[in-house]
Amino acid sequence: MFLARTRELAFLDELYQSGRPEFFVLHGRRRVGKTELLQQFCQARRAVYFLAAQVREKDNLRALRDALAEGLNDPSIASVEFPSWGAALTFAADRAKDKRLVLVLDEFPYLCDATKGLTSIVQRFWDTQGKKSQLMIVLCGSQVSFMEKEVLAERSPLFGRRTAQQRLEPLAPNEAIQFFPSWDLNERVHAYAILGGMPAYLQRFDESLSLEANVMKECLRPEGYLYDEVNFLLRCELQNPATYASLLAAVARGKEKVGDIALEAGVDTTTANKYLTTLREMGLVEREVPVTDTDPLRSRRGVYRVADRFLAFHFRHIQPHAAQLQAGRGAKVWAESVQPDLSRLFDEARVDFIVHHLKHTAADVLDVELHEVGRHHGRYIRACARAADGSGVAALVIPPRFQDAQGLADEVAQLARHFEGPLTRLVYGFNGLTTSPLGFEQVPEGQLL
Repeated sequence: MFLARTRELAFLDELYQSGRPEFFVLHGRRRVGKTELLQQFCQARRAVYFLAAQVREKDNLRALRDALAEGLNDPSIASVEFPSWGAALTFAADRAKDKRLVLVLDEFPYLCDATKGLTSIVQRFWDTQGKKSQLMIVLCGSQVSFMEKEVLAERSPLFGRRTAQQRLEPLAPNEAIQFFPSWDLNERVHAYAILGGMPAYLQRFDESLSLEANVMKECLRPEGYLYDEVNFLLRCELQNPATYASLLAAVARGKEKVGDIALEAGVDTTTANKYLTTLREMGLVEREVPVTDTDPLRSRRGVYRVADRFLAFHFRHIQPHAAQLQAGRGAKVWAESVQPDLSRLFDEARVDFIVHHLKHTAADVLDVELHEVGRHHGRYIRACARAADGSGVAALVIPPRFQDAQGLADEVAQLARHFEGPLTRLVYGFNGLTTSPLGFEQVPEGQLL
């Protein structure tokens, strides 16, 4: 099942139709859907998709030869032997002299591990042959730090060669819930609250089962696909995965300041700072500075939160109960840990929906650009934004049978003092629609609600 990614596919098609040689770099976390996106794009196009393996150079060259034979529908290529990557790339460029050919090299870091100096080889090829052809070459990789430092960074031989690049991010909340069209809204939001926007995780949940049954099957037993997923991710991407896991666990359990995180994880503050920086670069944690802070770059009010919903779920509900889960007591963990936490998970997910709306859609409605958007930890105001003209926007969530008018008025007045202009108030709530489940109403000026 391939859902969403409409904008990403449109951009790839724009490159394909450009009429120029293109050198595109795509990177992003494991499980975010890079391979699915590229394979979807390659369908019905003159394209060669090659997925590298952690094997010797000669084996990857033979695998690329086979991919070329299949992609170009030319069995005669199967008898070719490429002595080097330069020869293989030259062969592809020859096949793209007068007609567009897409060449995808997926998991490019594996190729670099097997062939020292491969980035220089690719650079030399592109400068002498590739940019004179109709080749659209795509380098893709899951090792984010490698792709950013060895392919995109200024020190890389490939610096300045790319014609476009993209870091593929997890799906937005309203895209993620499209994986469960037959579920009611409550279950869909809870699924997002647990899994986040990673397509590979979302695909694991079976609509024919209940939310509880899916969590039990995939998360709360050792045989489940997601049971050991976080440990696998950390082992693949990081040195000292145990230290990173301890820091993530501290943040997931509510520690927000560096000193508190370091103390909880049992490391010094310098080490915590260094490791948290790496986790931020990977998109696993984020440091949030309140929108109300007038100097965010120097702010001491920034707090850390786990940016990936499933990582947060893992460190709150899977890792602490590993012994019980290994003993087959997943039902007990569900009843005593997960189920009592569902209302909090739902509330956090709703704030994700609201923040995404403020960042991507609200400006069109309000007719003013929102330069800063962030969460706000009020009782009723759950997010806020600073507009280009200095005014503010408050995102409100009002509970049923609301009777605390004074409390709301005080909260609005306190927030309004941090903005130069008026404070626009938007009241958010879920409306049950399949494609756009988050609705909102603007509070008229002069009214509380």
